[in-house]
Amino acid sequence: MSHPLRFFAFAAGIPALLIAAASFFGGLICVILVLYMTAIAFGLDQAISRVAPALDEGSIARDADRLSIAIAASHFVALVLVVVAFSGHTSLSGWELFGLFWGAGLYFGQISNANAHELIHRADKRLKWLGVWVYISLLFGHHASAHPKVHHRFVATPDDPNTAQEGESFFAFAPRAWKGSFVAGYEMETHDLERAGRSALRNPYVVYVSGAALMVILAAVIGGLGGLVGYLLVCAYAQTQLLLSDYVQHYGLMRDTREDGRVEPVGPQHSWNAPHWFTTHMMLNAPRHSDHHAHPMRPYPALRLPSSHEAPMLPYSLPVMATIALSPRLWRRVMGRTLRRWRDQATQAQIG
Repeated sequence: MSHPLRFFAFAAGIPALLIAAASFFGGLICVILVLYMTAIAFGLDQAISRVAPALDEGSIARDADRLSIAIAASHFVALVLVVVAFSGHTSLSGWELFGLFWGAGLYFGQISNANAHELIHRADKRLKWLGVWVYISLLFGHHASAHPKVHHRFVATPDDPNTAQEGESFFAFAPRAWKGSFVAGYEMETHDLERAGRSALRNPYVVYVSGAALMVILAAVIGGLGGLVGYLLVCAYAQTQLLLSDYVQHYGLMRDTREDGRVEPVGPQHSWNAPHWFTTHMMLNAPRHSDHHAHPMRPYPALRLPSSHEAPMLPYSLPVMATIALSPRLWRRVMGRTLRRWRDQATQAQIG
């Protein structure tokens, strides 16, 4: 396969196939699914040292959208199969269900999230709403409003609920970010409707909440009590992965306030990035976060990785850093050291 998007397709597509197989057959496939999302991804990141080049935006935009549609379709199929598996219809044992839950939660929180994130930034309303429904299916629909309208505007300031402050643990950040982004997104949508003189019923939060209720009902209808419980657990785990990504990607990075009281523009120095080859493809270039904030509409294969002099780099891949964030003591040691090193470098650059 010589298509320029082949590595994105392989890295992001394989776990969906594993989820489908694990939902029906369990056994070793559940183990392989978890290993793919954890140890195999880490091993390939370590083994492949090269940095993937940014592809030409004009030549790959349409194909990137097509791949995003395919990944979104795989997401919905995988989610239904997980519900069916938890219903008991495929007779998986307890440890097999746990493996499926673990691997699927990582897939939905890392790959489905990265793909939906791309879709909600597309100008085509059909693509945007496809991304919205991916988030709704994970009971996180408000992210489709809070991310572009709040996070992108206020990132790296105290007004952004999804920017983690230095010293703030993930366990303190997560409930604050979930609630804060839900409320801030709603307030922004309400303000926009009032300014445009449109009915409050046009607020997309009506769709987010009613869509979430529909998804819960469908999970119960398809999978009974077991399927519903499994669905809610997987959604909670996927949301945790999404919040971990937000926590890591802006931790401790704040924009300066100028003498006139205005906050400086968002720059590459306000997002953490990672160069790791495999997880960069698996997560659709999500670790190239600085360029996304500079160019939110840029298709993911065209995102550029800034140099380590322009933007801060994570010491490990984004999934590894998300795992470290679950241990506040280890996180403070690893990320505290990295943050101090970045600040020292930035200070030396200003002096020089």
